[in-house]
Amino acid sequence: MPGLLYFLMQTMFKRIKNIYVVVNNFRGNQLNEDYYLYTKKLFRRWAPLYNIIEIFAYMVRTQVVDFINIKHGSKILDIATGTGKQAFAFAKKGYDVVGIDLSEDMLRVAKKTNKYANVEFKNADATNNPFDDNYFDVTCISLALHDMPISIRKKVLSEMVRVTKTTGIIVVIDYALPNNKIKKHLIYRFIKFYESKYYPDFIKYDLHALLQESGIQIEKELYVMFGAGIIIKGKKK
Repeated sequence: MPGLLYFLMQTMFKRIKNIYVVVNNFRGNQLNEDYYLYTKKLFRRWAPLYNIIEIFAYMVRTQVVDFINIKHGSKILDIATGTGKQAFAFAKKGYDVVGIDLSEDMLRVAKKTNKYANVEFKNADATNNPFDDNYFDVTCISLALHDMPISIRKKVLSEMVRVTKTTGIIVVIDYALPNNKIKKHLIYRFIKFYESKYYPDFIKYDLHALLQESGIQIEKELYVMFGAGIIIKGKKK
């Protein structure tokens, strides 16, 4: 058993190292590149490897569903759905889910691994999504705002407010930092190790203030991943 554990840890380390090489080689000359072009290129490289990193967020997906406690029969929009892990967590509980993403490569992985009839995936821009006002009972964005510059974050949140019903729920899941200085430093360095160029700016920004400015009233929140992540449940103001 110790030998097997060692082998698994070594395999995981090698895969994370490969991700580091992919992301950092890509970052090199991309700092001033257009957001849309940057994002599509980044996730074209990420798509085959993305579910490896998802191991760290696996438990969070279920925690999100349990924490927000939405009513049966709710229709959910999962924004920046990626490979569909959060959409699948909702679908497993019987909710109807539409997942949208800018990256066709990520959606290809999501569609390939989808085993739920109550999930639908669409290629769409979250800053101008194709749905009517007040259409969804729940809108959710999970571990994605940190991959956007502030101008895009604001537009995405505005669209979430627009398509959420007046009595609906808005859910935001993303990175945070613990109060402990040592833990904060270690977690920041680790996440920056593999995340996009927008992460440093995101983590310094006041997420709560941004949500309030976007017309979202925060109802409750839950810190997860040892303080490295946060689940926020809100509603329209």
